[in-house]
Amino acid sequence: MTDTPGASPLLSVEGLSVAYRVGRSTRRVLHDVSFELAPGQVLALVGESGSGKTTTGHAVLGLLPENGEVVGGRIRFRDQVLTDLSPRGWRAVRGSAVSLVPQDPTVSLDPVRRVGAQVEDVLLLHTDLDAEARARRVHELFELVGFTDVARRVRQYPHELSGGMRQRVLVAAAVAAEPELVVADEPTSGLDATVQKQVLDLVDDLRRRSGTAVVLVTHDLGVAADRSDLIGVMHEGRLVELGPTAEVIAAPQHAYTRRLLDAVPSRRPVVPRPPRSAAPADRVVEVRDLTRTYGDLTAVDGVSFDVRRGETFAIVGESGSGKSTTARVLTGLTEATSGTVRLLGSDVTHLDRAGFRPLRRAVQIVHQNPFASFDPRFDVRDVVEEPLRSFAPRSLHPGRRRQQRREHEERVVAALEAAALPADFLRRHPRELSGGQRQRVAIARALVLEPEVVVLDEPISALDVSVAAQILDLLRRLQDERGLTYVFISHDLAVVRAISDRVAVMQHGRIVEQGPTERVFSAPGDPYTERLLDAIAGRALTPGAAS
Repeated sequence: MTDTPGASPLLSVEGLSVAYRVGRSTRRVLHDVSFELAPGQVLALVGESGSGKTTTGHAVLGLLPENGEVVGGRIRFRDQVLTDLSPRGWRAVRGSAVSLVPQDPTVSLDPVRRVGAQVEDVLLLHTDLDAEARARRVHELFELVGFTDVARRVRQYPHELSGGMRQRVLVAAAVAAEPELVVADEPTSGLDATVQKQVLDLVDDLRRRSGTAVVLVTHDLGVAADRSDLIGVMHEGRLVELGPTAEVIAAPQHAYTRRLLDAVPSRRPVVPRPPRSAAPADRVVEVRDLTRTYGDLTAVDGVSFDVRRGETFAIVGESGSGKSTTARVLTGLTEATSGTVRLLGSDVTHLDRAGFRPLRRAVQIVHQNPFASFDPRFDVRDVVEEPLRSFAPRSLHPGRRRQQRREHEERVVAALEAAALPADFLRRHPRELSGGQRQRVAIARALVLEPEVVVLDEPISALDVSVAAQILDLLRRLQDERGLTYVFISHDLAVVRAISDRVAVMQHGRIVEQGPTERVFSAPGDPYTERLLDAIAGRALTPGAAS
């Protein structure tokens, strides 16, 4: 990070206000936002979804949607007033002097064009390089962002690259013309800790080399703490706190900033749990030498572990480590190739979905993206009631059918209440709900059959820190009240440390280490576990950490 006292600002945002047209009305979403950024500085804009941080970043780049407009204030870049630019003027500035690293490489890259050609487009638009020089520059950029075997990579299509690799391509495109300012909009959202660190290291290295200033839009306070000189905290369209990062973290002045910081997993008190029994009768999940192959690919390779009644057992690892495939076998969504899997005393190793059905009441799953798992035609009542209908008798006397509807209604309402949602949500549609509310609906759907084991596959990875904290508190309360057993799949080690009793670390389909969570975190026994722990963002947020 760069200390630039007295440097003249590269970017000045002065009293910025933005409104969106909705039908015939106008709704202001940004109110009088002001800040300055010097060359080489990093400003992190943090806040929950809807706080205005992405709108601010997009306004700086002139990339507001068609129904959005700047209704007050101005944005200055050096001596140029960006808010006065015509579309033609923006084309001359955007990509060359200022550029964007977008959030989602899946939708930001053209799926039918080679990634090298997409980076070359920036050079074609903003430089006078000939074709040979552009090809050399693309090769240099791919090396700069950490690719090896560049000749092959530049000819690949986006679907042939991992999420982290696609994000590197977007970084290469953003810096191709050596801009003075980069707006990075959630550039590592959804990435594994190690890949996140690589991408952020890359942005940081480029900033140090060229003096590029960065506006880092993120909901991850750990990333903001580690990677910025200044933090701006946004809430309901206003910049409620702005200052040097270390000062804001050490002594936040605004109540909302304090609430955000209090929600960070590493700052929340860990409630000790009594040790779980290891008796065979107390093992609700028993996995021995589990293997799952897909053709020549071995996704899970000889995995063994037990899960004890009432505990939270976490499985962590990077994308492709095999943790989600393991979860799919445990929930009957994928058959094992070999090995043994016992759930609640029953051998389910080679059961297909129909054979697994009798266990479906006792073993439920909460998916990473609940919205994708909901029928778009259903309202909340239909979503939560669906498992009950699935197990209901097909042919009933009319009187019994009415009674069943009343029973279902009571159980749906009880499940919603258990997930901290009021009964008036019954007739809402998932599209009308926030991410946190949708995840609560997914939890209610899992609870309505009163299961004993719940598999949670990345349940909070897409949620803001305060919403994630609420979901974790909810899961802990439900476990205490109902004696639930959780298998918690995650790449977020800070969350795993906060919620789990024991943890297994997976790499390339194998478990390389497992044991009590605190022991694994405090004294890792495998080099891969050490690398994962070293990549955790937000050490500066931990109470007592050196600044």
